Amino acid sequence: MTADLVRPVPPLAKPRPVKLPSVGERTLANGLRVMAVRRPGVPLAEFRLRIPFAGPTGRGGRAHTAQAQLLGDTLLSGTTQRTAAQLAADVQALGGQLSASTDADRLAFGGSVLVSGLPGLLALLAEVLTCASYPKREVDGERDRLVQELAIYRSQAAVVAREALMSRLYGDHPYGREIPSADEVKGVKPTQLRSLHDKRIAPAGSVLTIVGDLTPSRAIGLVEKALTDWTATTKAASTPPLPTVDRRPTLLVDRPGAVQTTLRMAGSAPSRTDADYAAFSLVNLVFGGYFSSRWVANIREDKGYTYSPHAQIEHPPAGSRITLSADVSTPTTAPALVETLWELGRVATTPVKQGELDQARRYAIGALAIGTSTQAGLASTLSQLAGAGLGVEWLRDYPKQLAAVTVEDALAAGARYLAPGRLTTVLVGDVAQVEASLRGLVELELE
Repeated sequence: MTADLVRPVPPLAKPRPVKLPSVGERTLANGLRVMAVRRPGVPLAEFRLRIPFAGPTGRGGRAHTAQAQLLGDTLLSGTTQRTAAQLAADVQALGGQLSASTDADRLAFGGSVLVSGLPGLLALLAEVLTCASYPKREVDGERDRLVQELAIYRSQAAVVAREALMSRLYGDHPYGREIPSADEVKGVKPTQLRSLHDKRIAPAGSVLTIVGDLTPSRAIGLVEKALTDWTATTKAASTPPLPTVDRRPTLLVDRPGAVQTTLRMAGSAPSRTDADYAAFSLVNLVFGGYFSSRWVANIREDKGYTYSPHAQIEHPPAGSRITLSADVSTPTTAPALVETLWELGRVATTPVKQGELDQARRYAIGALAIGTSTQAGLASTLSQLAGAGLGVEWLRDYPKQLAAVTVEDALAAGARYLAPGRLTTVLVGDVAQVEASLRGLVELELE
């Protein structure tokens, strides 16, 4: 290419002002909160139903984790009116999709369908909410499958590391046990699932978000008509407060013969409602939150220790957290940890460059716009915001908050949340090969 053909890359345009969708909202007589947004262009409707479903602390919480996992896996296995096969066939006949899942905080339903099929899909959802039968044959089969699946899960280093990290952070809190043990699952019976369903799947405290090519008033009317018979005498259970996290030594879990070490670090982070959330989001991106970050450039591009290091902000309702993940080759375990601690120390003690901050800012604003550009993305985002006590105006306010973040703001957020001493660290690898080099770097505890 000749010099005459070289053209400079034009500067990026300023972000466009966010145009908020019009949201209709109503709390139904049964206590269910419904939020509806019209998104024309595609004749589809997407809905997300979020039901608080956290378990208690202590021994009862462990039993709840097993029951909740199996409940989510078998909710769509049949009702008093339809078998699992009939239910699946009727959803497909509408051209729709219906799914259910659980985590440490919530039971979630997701659905999508042509607008013309929305009344039918909502009717099927109502049937599941009020008449799920948990047939013994289906529950037994799913229970046996889950027991085998758990054995496979726990053979994976990433799962071992995640379990150890969450337990170290949260102890006996529900967040400390994201997946149940096989023995706990083996003891779950269909009668327990029916009882848990009756006690905990309640409309009061739950939020249904719907986005589609129909007016909010019509969407809310369809929901009200379909779910009017969903009632309960209890209110959905909220997550217990988080325990105080004491600083502990780095945990090294032995995995003899492992060719790589699984590195996980985590600590508290600001929630979306905190004043320093925008600043922390940007300094985290600069550190390791996207591919152009310092951490990626250091231990992936420059030194080749790992393929995909990543720092992710997670937002469970009881308290947000930052989680760092990297899988490094066994011989480079100690060097990779040194570089990770160094990069954390850099963003916690020295200002980031203005160019780095501006690049992260453009990425964050663009990612939000892309993530909410589809009906499914907008429905999921609004559901998450509702779970955090936020409304649609956050989609307008957050980009403004990002635009206002200064280098000094980023440094303060980095010092508060990303200083190495504030993070809990877990390593899963071959102790015989990595222990000696690690002991020269950090205080170590073996498991």
